[in-house]
Amino acid sequence: MEQTCSVGELVRAARSGDQGSWNDLVDRFLPLVTRLISRFRLYGADAEDVNQTVWLRLVEHLDTIREPDAVPGWIATTTRHECLAVLRRRGKAMPVDPTSDSSFDRFPEEEDPCEELLRDERHRALRAGLAELPEDRRALLLLLLEDPPPSYAEISRRLGMPIGSIGPTRARALDHLRTTGALHSLLAAAPAVAEQRR
Repeated sequence: MEQTCSVGELVRAARSGDQGSWNDLVDRFLPLVTRLISRFRLYGADAEDVNQTVWLRLVEHLDTIREPDAVPGWIATTTRHECLAVLRRRGKAMPVDPTSDSSFDRFPEEEDPCEELLRDERHRALRAGLAELPEDRRALLLLLLEDPPPSYAEISRRLGMPIGSIGPTRARALDHLRTTGALHSLLAAAPAVAEQRR
């Protein structure tokens, strides 16, 4: 299983001067910044200016961000603000009537980059949390995630576990998963990320 650091761990390590952690932060969130910039239809020098400014702002504020796990929301918000600032400076912002212009309509096939980022972070945390579990509990949870899930008789046969202990073991495994470091960090950051997106 892939071992990954939580966002908070990367931020704390980057604060202490770990260049590798800073590089990991940039690698992880550069696609988000790029997608948000393209949503504002900024290209070339304007897009590069926004990109550089976002990372510069993060370096400037890295020590003062209260919730390290909420950095993805901070990056998304900062990118939006910088895009709007470039549009204002370049005179590209044009007032429109949102009731008569479809430019504010979201295309159904487009996913909000923030939602995509949060989904990716949840998946990364889940993989890391599963890696923290003992092998027998991890194997049981992974079997239960198969589509379609195998019957309890099949699980019993494959894991050598009595059918009557599958349910209680599953409950203990899920409780254990919720308390892993990876999921604990994600769950602790969720309220801060939600607050930043308001």
